[in-house]
Amino acid sequence: MGNEQVKISGWSRKGRLAIAATMLLALAGCKSIIPSGDGPRTSETPVEAPDTGEQPIDNVVAADNQRHRIALLLPLTGSNSNIGLSLANATTLALLDTKADNIRITRYDTAKGAGAAAKQAIADGNSLILGPLLADNVRAASRVASPAGVPIISYSNDVSVAGTNTFIMGFVPDQSVERVVAYARSQGLSRFAGLTPEGVYGQRSASALLRAVNNSGGSVVRMESYNRTGASLRSAINKMRNAQNYDALLIADSGQTAIRAIPLIRQSSGPDARILGTELWNTDNNLQGAPSARGAWFASVSDGLYKQYATKYRERFSTSPFRLSSLGYDSVLLTFRIARNWEVNTPFPIDRLRDSGGFVGLDGAFRFGRNGVAERMLEVQEVRTSGFAIISAAPRSFDN
Repeated sequence: MGNEQVKISGWSRKGRLAIAATMLLALAGCKSIIPSGDGPRTSETPVEAPDTGEQPIDNVVAADNQRHRIALLLPLTGSNSNIGLSLANATTLALLDTKADNIRITRYDTAKGAGAAAKQAIADGNSLILGPLLADNVRAASRVASPAGVPIISYSNDVSVAGTNTFIMGFVPDQSVERVVAYARSQGLSRFAGLTPEGVYGQRSASALLRAVNNSGGSVVRMESYNRTGASLRSAINKMRNAQNYDALLIADSGQTAIRAIPLIRQSSGPDARILGTELWNTDNNLQGAPSARGAWFASVSDGLYKQYATKYRERFSTSPFRLSSLGYDSVLLTFRIARNWEVNTPFPIDRLRDSGGFVGLDGAFRFGRNGVAERMLEVQEVRTSGFAIISAAPRSFDN
């Protein structure tokens, strides 16, 4: 996708929420976009809690007949270690909050090789893998874990790595685009345009926009892509001058890109168009109150419970979590729920991950579809002077 025009040609019964919300209140392609959130920019030192069951990979792992052995594969060193350590700390917090004395989590560093980490984890007797983070690492781990019958619950947002025993918990752009388009259509908007970056994230967002608009009876009148340079972004927006009038424009990129792009859009072909965004906007504090973005809509997971979690995280680890770290917390809640009826030293019951009633975590209700990708309940927010305001709440549960 260059700067040329892009040419891309139900539920009824209320489901069961597998983890009580009261427990919570007690408290990505190889280079897929990783939201930075409000996390730190320097390496965190994870604070090990007593009796959480966590052990570093370099230790000799002894047999454990009282607890389920769970492997945590994350980048604990290297360029992505900040995010990896934040996810790891989140799993520690979840173990403490749930008092899960029947679960033992061992950390393995994917920066030293995800395939090797998975091989060691399986040799150590782990029957479930949480992580990895990046799509290429998931693929490498899956090549080892799948033949061994060990399932993976990954934090990646790249749906292409999902498989029979590999599940994806990451925030998928398709769902965010579909949700905000559905809301826009409900408000009478029907003619859409798209501005998407080159790469896997942009391509999937563009496809999701076309699919969602077509399925809802609207029309896409123009789509342009850019390579994330200022010149390329301006060129793509200038090309939209020739587009037919559109009443909604999706910017499938970060909030920072939206702040730069919206004034140019207002000066050219979209002076009155409603600006739409994706889940990436939820992690950008600079977008809140930005004059150019006022009135823009985007869909994302709810932040209500996350804010309580972030407070507890800061109190324990003396630093702020990355927004993505909630996936680590929720993966432990999910494991804890299943572990209540899972006999120690038996294979992980994979079928229970496909509970149609779904689960609930910090980020709201979710369930794994047949393709192994987490389907999420999303809310729609509007950018206002005072911050983000919820204008369409996320449903609380799934109906089958």
